[in-house]
Amino acid sequence: MKTNTIFLLISCLLHIKCISQNNPSGLTNHMQLGKYNTVIERVELTEQTRGINRKLTFEPMSSSISLNGKINKTELPPANWKNITEEASSIDLSKISTYASPTTGRYSDSALSSAIIITSGGKTYESSSFDAGIPPKELEGLYRLLRGKSQIIKKK
Repeated sequence: MKTNTIFLLISCLLHIKCISQNNPSGLTNHMQLGKYNTVIERVELTEQTRGINRKLTFEPMSSSISLNGKINKTELPPANWKNITEEASSIDLSKISTYASPTTGRYSDSALSSAIIITSGGKTYESSSFDAGIPPKELEGLYRLLRGKSQIIKKK
């Protein structure tokens, strides 16, 4: 019995050591961080109006920008993914759709209609729509971070 327990313990330790050596950055594909201890798999920011349809997608190893159907995919540094997941994990995903927008310019097309979509644990959580540049206060940190990671929005 003792031999089996020791063998199992050694096997587990070797397995953990191998995993950590294969991933020197210390990041897993799905980061588990933040206040709500959620596993974030993907974070998206959509911004649209009649003539513009922009979608920013962030995943563990890549990011992509889709502008009116043209997609530009790039590698996402692990530190950037960690920052995004930390900020996304600080949001109560069960309440994300209830966060109220402070303005209504999107109703008359004077602002892009935006939404943040977070995939966690195989489920998708989408915020209510808000005017681009003026997110609900609960989403402001994540929104600013996502916009900062996009070169196309910086050139605006």
